[in-house]
Amino acid sequence: MLYVGLALMLVPSLAMAADPPIVGDWEGTLNPGAQPKKRIVVHISAAQDGSLNGTIDYPDQDTSGILITAITYRESTLHFESNPNLSVYDGTMNKDNSEITGTWKQGGSGLRLILKRTP
Repeated sequence: MLYVGLALMLVPSLAMAADPPIVGDWEGTLNPGAQPKKRIVVHISAAQDGSLNGTIDYPDQDTSGILITAITYRESTLHFESNPNLSVYDGTMNKDNSEITGTWKQGGSGLRLILKRTP
């Protein structure tokens, strides 16, 4: 009976595990050179099972809610893909979890993109 009581006490603490540091809203600006700069906002959330999901907004183009179709975060490395707009991002989070530095690829060309956590 003692084991059952211990198990019941542990279950709530497992369910309340902290979200990974990648969860939140991130904003950056693409600078494609000859074309206008483009702001990007990435929203990342975690489901109860720990899986990650997210969406992408382009505020300067009045576009929001583009689905991130694949996303992984391991240690400090983020990778996500969005099939609807053929984009891929690979980046590394800094030590204080406030900034991700990486490369945004869309249509084959890669651009440096720094995403900063937004409040």
